[in-house]
Amino acid sequence: MAVKEKDPEITEDDLPSRRSCGTSEVNERLMRTVEGYAEARAEIENRTARVLDAGVALRTGCTQIPVVVHVVYRNAAENVSQAQIDSQIAVLNADFRATNADKSSTPPVFQPLIGDARITFKLATTDPSGNPTDGITRTSTTTTPFTSSTDNVKSAATGGADPWPSDKYLNLWVCGNLRSGTGQSLLGYAQFPGGPAATDGVVLVHTGFGNTGTAASPYDLGRSATHEIGHWLNLRHIWGDDGNGCSGSDFVADTPNQAGPNYGAPAFPHPSCSNGPDGDLFMNYMDYTDDRAMFMFTGGQVDRMQAALDGPRSSIGVSGPCIGKPVKEFVKDLPKDHPKDIIKENPKDFIKDNPKDFIKDQPKDFIKDLPKDGIKDLPKDGFKEKPKDLVKDRPKDLIKDNPKEFAKDIVKDRPKDGIKEKPKDLVKDRPKDLGKDFVDDIPKQLRDPVKELGGEIGPIDPGPLGDPPYTGPFGGQLGGQFGGGATPFVIGTGRDVPEETPAGGGMSSLMGIAQQLGGILADYSSAAASGQLTAADVARWQQLAGVYAQVIALLG
Repeated sequence: MAVKEKDPEITEDDLPSRRSCGTSEVNERLMRTVEGYAEARAEIENRTARVLDAGVALRTGCTQIPVVVHVVYRNAAENVSQAQIDSQIAVLNADFRATNADKSSTPPVFQPLIGDARITFKLATTDPSGNPTDGITRTSTTTTPFTSSTDNVKSAATGGADPWPSDKYLNLWVCGNLRSGTGQSLLGYAQFPGGPAATDGVVLVHTGFGNTGTAASPYDLGRSATHEIGHWLNLRHIWGDDGNGCSGSDFVADTPNQAGPNYGAPAFPHPSCSNGPDGDLFMNYMDYTDDRAMFMFTGGQVDRMQAALDGPRSSIGVSGPCIGKPVKEFVKDLPKDHPKDIIKENPKDFIKDNPKDFIKDQPKDFIKDLPKDGIKDLPKDGFKEKPKDLVKDRPKDLIKDNPKEFAKDIVKDRPKDGIKEKPKDLVKDRPKDLGKDFVDDIPKQLRDPVKELGGEIGPIDPGPLGDPPYTGPFGGQLGGQFGGGATPFVIGTGRDVPEETPAGGGMSSLMGIAQQLGGILADYSSAAASGQLTAADVARWQQLAGVYAQVIALLG
């Protein structure tokens, strides 16, 4: 790769000698000065831990986040071009969907860790007043420097630009001469979830922004924004911000412990903290290496970012089916040999009406252990045409016994062993025909359908979660480690019911709805991965996903 020559006019003011990030400093400042921030951060981390321990997520598919870029400039060089801004958005979309070409440089031993974050970015098309916009603001200023200790780039009153509502947009400020509180030159900094709305977002120096224009080597591939947005989605530095002590943690299980930040472009392996023979995961976006040396998130980091989107960042972005190779391939990574009794009780005609290519990409031996007569009644053209009323005949009395005040008996603290006795045949009594008219029978308090195709599933806080992943009708367990965190959805059951709650009570009825909705969504997700859904199917999928999220919220 040709190295871009450094502009002789670029000084240490605009280009640090090595990667530097002010996020930790900002976090410490907010801890000291903003009332309630420490408590908010603690609650976010506790909730994240519960979600990760349970292995659940509520957002389905992929999330597209609207971005507003505030260009704050003192001269023509700092007034970055549309092309430079577009290049940064393109880099973010590749990095967060794991479609970046240089991920192939990941050492083979670490390649199974690569995760598709299922997040994309797009310049906002509507401003806070509802007017059309190109997603860019430009502000001429005489202020210098901009510092992470004052956040002065984030306010018009201090020579910067005011943010757009941070619950609807990712605010991204680009400026020159960016420094820490101690005067160190910075590439950028971010604010973790839980901080003040007036300063929420990401700040980048223009020489570390995008991969064209004023972007300068070794920070000319747009990875500074990837790193800082990782922080904005609640990722920590990979070494745990403890200096070189080997005792810090980034709260991610699949990132090796390492002594401290790595700089430049280390050679593999680069061991520290007794993490040999493979050593540090220095090619991770959350380390401090040069742009050309960082090119992956892990599945564990993806799970943590998704937990942020389900929790403190739940109001932002639009959720919809994923489009692109990483998620399409997730079916191929399912375990080949599923327990024989997982689907043995399914009705024989359960998959009669599935789309033509519903399971065309499954491994050849995917169903080798199924009972020989498991699909004997499947018609030859069983996948030829998907009827619109996929689940039309769902029993209307599914939830008639659900007490209106079932939530009053919910226990707040779910015991760790509460799911040990979960029946193996989770979906064996699932009705044959689930689908279109299901939402007609949902009580009004459960109805919150998405108003338009691709619309977002609103903010949801499920509270403590804890059931194992849903096992789909074909034995495919959704969740776990396949696909680097590319799970389209899984079921969380919320808190336990007290022991005296009679079997078949309101909680179990609502849990049945959740399980059956989970199965429906599994079918839609698989069909979407094969490209077999019509626009009407996708709209119905999104509507059911909204109902599912409401059920899970009530269970929580």
